Amino acid sequence: MPQTTTIDLFSLSIPERIQLVEDIWDSIAVHPEQVGLTPEIRIELDNRLAEG
Repeated sequence: MPQTTTIDLFSLSIPERIQLVEDIWDSIAVHPEQVGLTPEIRIELDNRLAEG
């Protein structure tokens, strides 16, 4: 796989960069269980869910 540099990424147009971010986010969202949460973040999320 060829290495992509920051310069390469910033040479993309704004729409291309937005699409790239969306693609990256989608690839993360496929496996939410792999996203580590700190205990503090988990508590905050639980509190927000409880508030409805």
